[in-house]
Amino acid sequence: MSSGAVRPATYFHVHLVSDSTGETLNSMAKAVIARFDGVIPIEHIYALVRSERQLERVLEEIAAAPGVVLHTLVDRDLRTALEEGCRQLDMPQIGALDPLVGALSRYLGTAISSRVGAQHALDHDYFNRIGALDFAIAHDDGQGHGELGQADVILVGVSRTSKTPTCIYLANRGVRAGNIPLVPGHDPSERLAALNGPLVVGLLVSPDRLIQIRRNRLTGLGAGDDSDYVDLDAVRDETIRARRLFERHGWPTIDVTRRSVEETAAAVINLLNERRGRAMGTPT
Repeated sequence: MSSGAVRPATYFHVHLVSDSTGETLNSMAKAVIARFDGVIPIEHIYALVRSERQLERVLEEIAAAPGVVLHTLVDRDLRTALEEGCRQLDMPQIGALDPLVGALSRYLGTAISSRVGAQHALDHDYFNRIGALDFAIAHDDGQGHGELGQADVILVGVSRTSKTPTCIYLANRGVRAGNIPLVPGHDPSERLAALNGPLVVGLLVSPDRLIQIRRNRLTGLGAGDDSDYVDLDAVRDETIRARRLFERHGWPTIDVTRRSVEETAAAVINLLNERRGRAMGTPT
């Protein structure tokens, strides 16, 4: 095969067995598989596996589609039964959380818990994320202002500073986030000043980068680019006014010019943690 030949994709079955919603296991599997080029998994997801009968059906499906088995089972009997079933099928099985849980157990000097309550904590976290996602959608682009006081954080910025995708990403981390756009001629200061609970964060961006993003947006919509929306002087004035607004109110800011949505969200979470640390009187 020549060096320039394209290698055909490799397909394989991966069975994800969880006694919870399977969200953690699915995310871990995707992150690991992404490290391999030309590999395409055929996923089989088994969530809320909590009985021997359920596990028997899982093993039947595993036998019908040989592959790799990843699991996060907490119940010792179910885990043992899965491991034995995979051994008889000559199928590799991996406890996805084992290395991390084992290392943490050794560090803390504490035995690993197999309480059912630990399972419910995962479920509670899942529903928190769903609630946060509903909140982000309902409070996007300045909507639902009557309930914005229930937010953990409110992002403020000019158009096309990734406010919405950042809020959605934060929701997947369980953070209730809303956002308010800065529109020329409209000052949201009074509205935000009336909110005592949420952390208000200003998003900054360089004019050049903002114009590039906005032009791409207009091109995608099939619109012209002869408006103030992409005029250099107008955009510079817009970003300067935004910066002055943030400084006047003492709101923390994040420059999103060269940040991905994930990096912006991580910076927001750091600001939230710092604020909570100060509220508790602990050093940050």
